[in-house]
Amino acid sequence: MKVETPLLVPVLAALPVCACMAILGLPVFHYENAAAFRTLYFVACLAWLIPLTLLQRAMWRREWPWLRMTLVLLASTYAMSIVNAVLGQSLAISLGKIKAYHWNELAEGLDGCWLALISFCAVHAVAGYYLSLQQVRLHLAQAQAAARDAELRALRLQVNPHFLFNSLNAISALVSNQSNREANRMLGCVSEFLRATLAHDGRHEHSLAEELALLDAYLEIEKARLGERLRLSMKAGPDLLDSIVPYLVLQPLVENAIRHGIAPLAAPGRLDIRVERVGKQLVVEVQNDGQPATQAGSGIGLANVRERMRHLYGNDQNVDAGWGPDGRFGVRIALPLRRMEAAA
Repeated sequence: MKVETPLLVPVLAALPVCACMAILGLPVFHYENAAAFRTLYFVACLAWLIPLTLLQRAMWRREWPWLRMTLVLLASTYAMSIVNAVLGQSLAISLGKIKAYHWNELAEGLDGCWLALISFCAVHAVAGYYLSLQQVRLHLAQAQAAARDAELRALRLQVNPHFLFNSLNAISALVSNQSNREANRMLGCVSEFLRATLAHDGRHEHSLAEELALLDAYLEIEKARLGERLRLSMKAGPDLLDSIVPYLVLQPLVENAIRHGIAPLAAPGRLDIRVERVGKQLVVEVQNDGQPATQAGSGIGLANVRERMRHLYGNDQNVDAGWGPDGRFGVRIALPLRRMEAAA
């Protein structure tokens, strides 16, 4: 077990052992000089805790096998108990209880000291293992969060190149058709939209008001390209503007709706965007005119939105897409309703 436990850990590990030693010594305190002997053994055991702690940490750092560590600790604590017995005989000599050291009796009565030191090693090991496990779990959680954040950033960065590729193709088509005025206007709109997205601070979520502002900048690009062929309706209650939504969640959906649904139509097409509260959820709906042959509903934009929603909200979200009975294609997103102030 490789772990560097804080110094507070061995202190906390020693508390139950010290308490047990004090309780076990209570019945003999009425005997003559019993308090002096118990105090000596108690202080001696406390003094041994420092080298025992250092020894255990050294073996953990070297990642010794548990059996080898156990044998070393048993031998070390036994030797410490022998030293405690020598100290006890020294005290007995100073008090006149015995006249000389009884070396043949050193191994007698070691149970209290030896078991106390072994118990400390066991409690210290359990505490160290628990802290090590908590640190591993913390590092794993941090690694998972970093991986999720990196994947979300990669998914978010996928949106702009896809949008830019489509926009440049549209500008190229306008130039080829000698529609220079429309091409210049669209190029200016693309520049403004990219400036707005590049100024973003990197958050994966922001307010609905910020999302609608970005969407409005993008719609200016499509209006420059399609003109009167794009009929737009957008509804969002003012009480929902501070709701939290994923960054650039609407733009890829609207881009799919326009490019694969409305743009191929000979007649003008309608795009409806609606944001409302349903219970404890925020529901976003995007519906557009189109033909099943030109809009399959499985484009890059929709797949990107599905993945980001899954990473951000897990099972608390839902993304549905498909053709409705009215012959229109629709995407419905449901996510937890949260406010910017509450999140802050």
